[in-house]
Amino acid sequence: MSDSRAATDALLSELREGTTAPVAVARFLAHAARRSLAQAARRPRALAELTALHAALYVPARDRRPGRGWVTASWALAAAHLGLLEHRTRLSAADLLTLTRANLPALPGGTSRASGMVALCLDIADGHLARRQGTASPFGQYADTFADAAFWTWLTLRHEPSRPARAAAAAAWLLPVATVTTAAIRRGRMPDPPRPVLLRPAAALQVVIALRHLTRPREDSRTPPQSVTDAALENWAVSCRLR
Repeated sequence: MSDSRAATDALLSELREGTTAPVAVARFLAHAARRSLAQAARRPRALAELTALHAALYVPARDRRPGRGWVTASWALAAAHLGLLEHRTRLSAADLLTLTRANLPALPGGTSRASGMVALCLDIADGHLARRQGTASPFGQYADTFADAAFWTWLTLRHEPSRPARAAAAAAWLLPVATVTTAAIRRGRMPDPPRPVLLRPAAALQVVIALRHLTRPREDSRTPPQSVTDAALENWAVSCRLR
C-alpha cells in the first residue's frame, strides 16, 4: 500500500470512528489540510509547475465564465493532492495535459463545437504519454477522474438539450464520485479503483456527447430543441410576416 493511501485510510478511519459528527469532520479536514500542505512543501518543483500552468490558464480565462473560479478551484484541488505523486517531485507531461483538459470549460474555445473532440484527444494523449514514459501515478489517476467528471458533466449540462443524455452524464460521472466518497467514509478506507471494463460505458458516452456537440448547429447548443408544434407556429409566423 502506498504512503498516500495509507495516510488517507488513517484519516478516513478516524472520521468513521467519529461517526461524522461536526467535530470529527472538522478534525478530519484540519488533518487533511495539514498533510496536504506538508506534502506540497516537500515537492516545491511540482507546486511551482502546477502554479505556472494555472497562471497561464488564468490569463485567457479571467474574462470568461466559469473562468477564474474554475481555474482557481482546479489549482487548489491539484495542490492539495500533490502527495499522490508519491516518489516523484515534479509533474509529468501527462499530468499537465490532464489538468489542461480539466480546465477546458474556462478557456477560449471551451464552448466550441470541437471542444468535446479536443477533450477526447487530450485524454488519449495523456494516457499514451503516461504509459510510454512510465509516469503513471495515483495523482494522475485522481486528476484524470476529476477532469472527466468536471469537463463532461459541464459540457453535457451546459450544451446538451437531450434530457436522457443529461441523466446519463450524471449517472456516468457524478454518481461514481458520490458513491466512492460515500463508500470511503462509511468503510473508513479508500475503495479500490474500478476495473477498466466498468469504465467503458462512460468512455462510450464521451464519444457520443462529443459527436453530438460537434454536429449540432451552434444555436441548438444554447437552447433546447423545439417541439413540432412550436416549430410549426414559428414557421407560420414567419410566413405571415413575409406576405
